[in-house]
Amino acid sequence: MKIKTLLLTTIISSSLISKAQTWGNILNTAKDAAVTNSTTIIDAAKTNTTAAGVINTAETVLGTKTGTGTAAPSLTNDEVIKGLKEALTVGTNNSSGMVAKADGYLKNPKVFIPWPTEAKDMKEKLIKMGMQKKVTEFETSLNRAAEEAAKKAAPVFVDAITNMSVSDGFAILNGNDTAATHYLREKTYAPLKEKFMPTIKEAVTKAKVASYWKPLATAYNKLPGVKKQNPNLDDYVCTKAINGLMTLISEEETKIRKDPMARVTDILKKVFGFKK
Repeated sequence: MKIKTLLLTTIISSSLISKAQTWGNILNTAKDAAVTNSTTIIDAAKTNTTAAGVINTAETVLGTKTGTGTAAPSLTNDEVIKGLKEALTVGTNNSSGMVAKADGYLKNPKVFIPWPTEAKDMKEKLIKMGMQKKVTEFETSLNRAAEEAAKKAAPVFVDAITNMSVSDGFAILNGNDTAATHYLREKTYAPLKEKFMPTIKEAVTKAKVASYWKPLATAYNKLPGVKKQNPNLDDYVCTKAINGLMTLISEEETKIRKDPMARVTDILKKVFGFKK
């Protein structure tokens, strides 16, 4: 590192006093100042007519850019893949922790689970019948079930991430700010949902979702001319719960990509510090 720094400093200094020195002197100084990488830089200097050209080549060879204070480490595809999976694991743990508590879903508008869309007409009619309180209680039970399930979500996600097949890590690393989360959703959503469902069913029972739904559905179904309602609440809560977690995981990914302080492990620092 000292040799590289000395070489770069020498070249920059030489460029500032180029009027007083010949290119031969600059090259001789570079030879004396460095052992590593000097041949590449010296050869480049012979074909450049300006000090800026030599400096730019030196910066590229040394893996540094003057003025940025950062180094660009070399990365293998395996390291990138490891870093991407680590980012998703960190994002999953953080996201699960956020929602696996009272009001984690209920009071977060980004992941709040609303009344089922397919039963929208039912909700409107029930409210007109003066059953707003019961409607609210039912929606609360949906979110309580998701919060309960989230307590067991992290290991399920980590298992999916660990077994996720990634061939070109650089394509995801250089993609948009949520490219890794999108890949996770695309490649593991179906098996993830299957594994998550038992936890959801248990949580739905614990939150007494059905006990809130049944009297509402019964009252509505007695109305003349309405479409009978009996949605699959387990599937609905499972889908919404996972979608909500994916939303939060994508935010965590974006944070890791943009905020160095969010890179809490060495592999995250190396992989996401590499991409500028």
